[in-house]
Amino acid sequence: MNRTHSAERWLNRFTWFTAIATLLLIWSGGMVTSKGVGLAVPDWPNSFGYNMCLFPISRWVGGIFFEHIHRLIASTVGFLTIILAVWLWRVEDRPWVRNLGLFALAGVILQGVLGGLRVTLLKDEIGIFHACLAQAFLGLLVFIGLVTSGFWRSLSSAMIDRNKIRPIKTLAILTTAVIYLQLGLGATMRHQHRDLAILDFPTANGAWIPDTSADTLAKINSWRDARALSNVTAFQIWLQMAHRFGALIIFGGVLAFFIRVRRTDDGDGAPPRRLSSLGRLSMWWLGLLLFQLTLGAWTIWSNKAADIATAHVAVGAIMLSFGVIISAICWRLLQERVIERPAAPTLESKGAALT
Repeated sequence: MNRTHSAERWLNRFTWFTAIATLLLIWSGGMVTSKGVGLAVPDWPNSFGYNMCLFPISRWVGGIFFEHIHRLIASTVGFLTIILAVWLWRVEDRPWVRNLGLFALAGVILQGVLGGLRVTLLKDEIGIFHACLAQAFLGLLVFIGLVTSGFWRSLSSAMIDRNKIRPIKTLAILTTAVIYLQLGLGATMRHQHRDLAILDFPTANGAWIPDTSADTLAKINSWRDARALSNVTAFQIWLQMAHRFGALIIFGGVLAFFIRVRRTDDGDGAPPRRLSSLGRLSMWWLGLLLFQLTLGAWTIWSNKAADIATAHVAVGAIMLSFGVIISAICWRLLQERVIERPAAPTLESKGAALT
């Protein structure tokens, strides 16, 4: 292996390391929100007047522990992203990939500012945007990790039937987009209210379609008051129902993608490795979805227990990452050489061939 290939491999490994650190950051942010300790450290960028990195460990107790750990991980991800952007600019020969490093750097800076403003301005809307940007940032890092891999470069030799890949690509991109919107809905729910608006599953307040009339809401809130639960509004109930409907759409999209890839025939000259890679990824995607649905139900049954709710957030981020990888592979295959399916012979052409 020459020095250039070795440098590319280490760059790729570092990119994936940064992506994993970002996933850990998302998990830690989910834990902060689930435990309701986002303001356990009331100042920013300092921590109780200390430099963040010099804050005494003896004071890392209770909610302060989770909030401070989140800040430290965020600082680490920011530092890693700076290194990644510089490394890409110095080593990468594709200008568009170098620009991806700059976008990642701009994204992590904006993310840090939003995190600080969430503390200083006490705005839930900032927290929602902060969570959505974190997922988009992870998706960008995963894409950079893919395009800097040897696998991505090997796709340049692929010869495929465009008619096979085009519908698969469309399905993958649409499903990935819905997953991102679903993550945004989840972030909105977490920042809208302390407790879940609907505490039962698969029904919703005892019905398949919840009643949100004024009288019913009054009864629901009276029941919740007796159990020291926060009151809910019709908007919060329908927001959670939208999240459930979104889960059904994603289930249909991932299952359809899995079936479509499995039924795709590799026999017309397409290298089996390319489509078999999509097949393996589709199997993981479906498995993650089933696990995610289980975590979603468990989150409701446990009234948003912090560890279960946070796992639900993290697995959602992993599902988005798989969607980005699958969509990018499909897009890459469509950029390369194409095998056109031969037209079916007609009676005239058969007769001409005989003569």
